[in-house]
Amino acid sequence: MAWTDLAQLLLPAPPDLAGALVADEPPLTREAFAHASLLAAGALQARTLRRVALWFEDAAQMAVALFACWRAGVVAVLPGDAQVHTCATLDATVDAWLSDTELPLPAQRLCRLADLQGHAPLAPAELDPALTLVLCTSGSSGTPKHIAKHWRQLMQEVRALQQQWPDARGPVLGSVSAQHMYGLPFRVLWPLCAGRQLDRPQRLYPEELQQASLRHPACTWIASPALLRRLGQRLDWSQLRGRLTRIHSSGGELPAEASDHIARHLGLRPSEIYGSSETGAVAWREGGSPWQPLPGVAVELNAEGALRVQSPWVSAAEAQTADGAELANGGFRLLGRLDRIVKIEEKRVSLPMLEQTLVRHSYVAEARLGALAGATRLAALVALSAGGLHALRNQGRKALVDALRAHLDAGFESLAIPRTWRFFAQLPANAQGKLPRSLFEAAAGPRQLAPEAMELPRPSEHERRYTLEIPYDLAHFSGHFPAAPVVPGVAQIGWAMSLAQRDLHPPLRFAGMEALKFQRLLRPGDVAVLALKWDAAKQKLYFAYTVNDAPCSSGRILQAGGHGPA
Repeated sequence: MAWTDLAQLLLPAPPDLAGALVADEPPLTREAFAHASLLAAGALQARTLRRVALWFEDAAQMAVALFACWRAGVVAVLPGDAQVHTCATLDATVDAWLSDTELPLPAQRLCRLADLQGHAPLAPAELDPALTLVLCTSGSSGTPKHIAKHWRQLMQEVRALQQQWPDARGPVLGSVSAQHMYGLPFRVLWPLCAGRQLDRPQRLYPEELQQASLRHPACTWIASPALLRRLGQRLDWSQLRGRLTRIHSSGGELPAEASDHIARHLGLRPSEIYGSSETGAVAWREGGSPWQPLPGVAVELNAEGALRVQSPWVSAAEAQTADGAELANGGFRLLGRLDRIVKIEEKRVSLPMLEQTLVRHSYVAEARLGALAGATRLAALVALSAGGLHALRNQGRKALVDALRAHLDAGFESLAIPRTWRFFAQLPANAQGKLPRSLFEAAAGPRQLAPEAMELPRPSEHERRYTLEIPYDLAHFSGHFPAAPVVPGVAQIGWAMSLAQRDLHPPLRFAGMEALKFQRLLRPGDVAVLALKWDAAKQKLYFAYTVNDAPCSSGRILQAGGHGPA
């Protein structure tokens, strides 16, 4: 496909490119994209705006807004999230907001692109690469950081991506937000320059990503390790094999077993991207090989063994990282964050060393440790391997914790051994694949009382179906039973009641049970399907749990004030 430099995308396109699709559903051609950007730029300039915050769920609309700001000389500010506190804090620093969704802001502060009408569009022009935009981190380690980027830096980064992967084909679909320094170049800017179609929404679930991919003969995924770890058996691999031509992953390390699993089923291995909001993308790798610098990137180590990167898109102030590394085979291997050292009772404890030691145990796939606010000891979030799940299901939680504690005891002082343990199928992560401090604190807090329920297609108006992944660390397991955790029947009834009250029949009140049967135990890691049916004539809620179509439990819940047994 023809390459157009980022700064030239608002110039008149050659006749053979003018009708090319920037996005579909609804279709947006290259010519229409440029016109929409220039029209919005005219309105922004007429309003004499200088700084505008952008929050978009539609990647194509995000592109229109970004280029409108660039053409009008307006600084675009991209918040890391749309939470109340984030919006309120950022609002004091910008002249207005542009968005395609509702935000927790006064109505007069918020504009849609459709509102930017009534002014003549600005003339097509090559854009000034010296102008800036601002990206805000999501506050993973405290207050969100505002990072100013010259458009020239982004131009040079996307050129390097194209140089590294010139054969990338098909539309670009993403599970990550376009608001961040991974999603923005990979999901929006690089495809625009390369003439590849943008997929508008952020696809948060594997099934959603697959369904969208099947519309195209070839496509690329811009994903996070969190999503790629969840692929499991949820996809029809045969439909994707040959259709999915490249997968990029960034935001954290992709476990080797996840990379191997994808390679076996799709015949391609995800390309992991190393970088940060400050540096942008600077290196890549596949599988367990050393990280290789992108074209134009040079790497070295400082006296403390921390990686330093140099490239046309990394400013001198951001070149020094806090990542320990060793140089290898023209690239490098990461050794963990050098700034993740905590003091416990005046002793220095290296969290990366603890995590690396835990991962060497056969029960552990991934681990993240940290100190909780107000606590004097560490907490551990652990993603279990298949062997770890087997041990949990057949020996119980206490035996699992004892085994991991004994593994750490061999190399660390007792004060470094975590006191709080939480177990998962995959470590929790936000939409960018990060584990921010707030999410770590929540995950290390009280154990879950119920699984997340993903709604399946509705059979009828009076029925609902859900997929429930039974958490590894469900609070109810403590009493049922120490050596073989089982979901108690009362919890299963409670989940059915709660979902029915939320989605099916809000007035439901418990007045008794009928035909209650328990045929199979629900265990940690089971993926159950819960079917609910409300019978208005009999005033009863029918529920049934199954695993792999095998019945687990079922019964009828009577509505208070209903007709009683029939």
